[in-house]
This record gives sequence, structure tokens and C-alpha cells, in this order.
Amino acid sequence: MATKKQIVLPIAVLAAGIALAIGFSNMKTPPEEKPAQDTRPLVAAQTVNIDAITLDVKSYGVVKPKDRTELIAQVSGQVISVADEFVEGAFVKQGDILARIDPNDYEADFIEAQAGLAQASSALEIERAQAHVAKAEWERIKSDSSDSTASELYLRKPQLAEKLARYRSAQASVKRAKRNLERTYIKAPYDAIINARTISLGSVVNPGSSFGALSATSVAEVRLPVADSEMQYLANGGVGATVTLNAEFAGKQTSWQAKVVRSEGVIDQVSRMSYLVAQLPTPYADNTKPLRFGSYINATIEGRALDNAIIVPHHLVKDKQIAILNANNTLSFKTLNIVREQDGMVIADQGLQLGEQLITSALEYPSEGMAVKTDEDDEQGEVTQLALKEDTL
Repeated sequence: MATKKQIVLPIAVLAAGIALAIGFSNMKTPPEEKPAQDTRPLVAAQTVNIDAITLDVKSYGVVKPKDRTELIAQVSGQVISVADEFVEGAFVKQGDILARIDPNDYEADFIEAQAGLAQASSALEIERAQAHVAKAEWERIKSDSSDSTASELYLRKPQLAEKLARYRSAQASVKRAKRNLERTYIKAPYDAIINARTISLGSVVNPGSSFGALSATSVAEVRLPVADSEMQYLANGGVGATVTLNAEFAGKQTSWQAKVVRSEGVIDQVSRMSYLVAQLPTPYADNTKPLRFGSYINATIEGRALDNAIIVPHHLVKDKQIAILNANNTLSFKTLNIVREQDGMVIADQGLQLGEQLITSALEYPSEGMAVKTDEDDEQGEVTQLALKEDTL
């Protein structure tokens, strides 16, 4: 039969174990409650801007003079003088004498022609006097004659016509001799820059011989190729548009303002481009930045004005649609009326409103009405979680 000690001892050990288990259980920290995870995709957004712009068109070209002239001898002879400024690259004024052909023979021809004119003039005056006398004589005797009509030969009309013809021929000879004498001077036809000189002092020239070439400095021209697809952005086919020309001068980028004056009206068979012609007056007038002939330039042609232009990156537009962020942090798609795509950007005139938030982040599977969050929402969530943790502690 069990003793009292044998019964009490197991009970005491069991009670102590239960007490110890309860004590350890009370010492444990309750598990931390985790906040619900925000699975909305994080997006970046920027405010939509609407501006007034011009649909400018880019082009290029080479600067050339509007007028270029080759100086050709019209009379023959030896070159007896050449002006110091008649050298390549020199500037000359209209009427400057560049060279002179020996005028001696032409001066003699001019004097001879003047003498012939004087003789013809004298003979004409004598014939007119004789014709006047013949007419007066006929008036006196016609009353005694049965024939009241005098012959033209009697009145010296043929003789007068002959003398008049010789006089006019002599006048033409004087004019021709004077013109040939003037042609011994080789003059600049306009303000110009000398491109080339092909004669020297003592050279013998004939009609058709070249003295050189010069280019007018009054107007510079640039032919600007424009793709047919770009013509839609130019008002009036580009004629009258302002053109900004850019080129390097003295190691610095320099710009000039020109004007499109005409379109060539055809498409080049090789390049398939249309050509506009821009002009710049007095390209050498400003010595600090002359627009030199032969310069290669880049050109910006002012295009049509677009008052409500929306410009967004091309990669954000798909099938003319773009994603925006709504006030309730949901995504919506808007359809753009695209006017132009250029330099990685899309230009539209309809589809977005000023102040709307444009989603600029790349999303894998965006859908209409999808809930999203921004960096600001993410920061607020972190602040909330931190506050909860502090409250728990």
C-alpha cells in the first residue's frame, strides 16, 4: 500500500512543472503584427505643359552668290594695265577699272568716225540747201508750165535721202567706235568679290578671252533641300519664311537671319527633295561675322505656328495612346492627335489638358483603371508603418 509520501511527491512535481511552464509562457514577447503589404506598382509622374511653338524644319546647304559673272574681252589688244585690287579675294566696287586694253587703235577709229560724221553732216546740209533752192525754183516756173507736177529728181529728194542715209551711217560709226573705245576698260559690273584672274600685264586678248570671274556681294543665296513629308509643316510652301543659318566662323558657332524668297517647284530626280531658296542681303557687310561664299550651313526654317502644343517622349506613346495619373491614383489612357514625330518626341495638339499628370514610368501590363502609387504615397506608407511600430513598442 502506497505511503502518503509516495502520493504527495508526484503531485508536487507536476504542480511545479505547470507553474514553471506558466511562468515561461508569461515571459514570451507576443508576435509582432505585420501591416498589410501595398502591392500597387510605383510610378513617376510629371505635369503636362501646353505651349505655343512653331513646327520648324531642319535643312542645310552651301552659301553661293546670287550673281556670278565671268569677265570677257569684247575687243582685241594688249593688256597695258591691271589694277592692284584685281586679285582673288579682293573686294571691288561697281565701276572700278580692273584692267585696260591698249586703246590707241580704238581712239584712232573714234577720231576717224567723228571726221566721217562731220563730212556727212556737211554734205547733208548742202543737199538740204540745194533741195530748198530746187523747190523754190519750181514754185516760180510751174505757173508757166502745163505740167504742174515736178519730178522727185528735180526736187532733189533722192539726193537728200542719200545724204541723210550717209549721215546716219556716220553717226552709227561714231557710236560703234566710242563703244569699242569704252570696251578697252574692264570694269566691275557691281560690288563684288574677285573669284579668279586669268590674265596678266602684257597679255594679248581677243574677243571672247577671259579676264577672270567675280561674284556679287549684294545678295547671298542658299538652296535648302526639304523632304516632301516636311513640306506640310511650312506655311505657303515655305515662301516668305524666316530662316536661321548656322555655321562656324573663326572657330565659333555663328548665326544669320535669311528669308525664303522662292521655291524651285520641282523634285530633284536624284535626292527626291524639294528645294527652297533663301536669300541674305550683303553677306559681307559685317566684318565681325561675314557669311562667306562656299560656307556649309545648317538651316532652321520657321514653320507653321501651333498654339496648343503637347510635347511628350515618343516611348510613352503606343498606338496614339498615353497613360495619365488620375487624382485617385488610378491609371487612365488618353488618345493623342499627333501632329508630328521628331527627335524622339511626339508633338500633339489634342488629347491632354493643362495640369494633368503624365505617367513617365514603364509599366509591364498597364490597364485602364489600374491602381498605382507615387513616391509621395510610398513615403507616407513608410511613415505610417514606423508610427505603428513605435506605438507597439
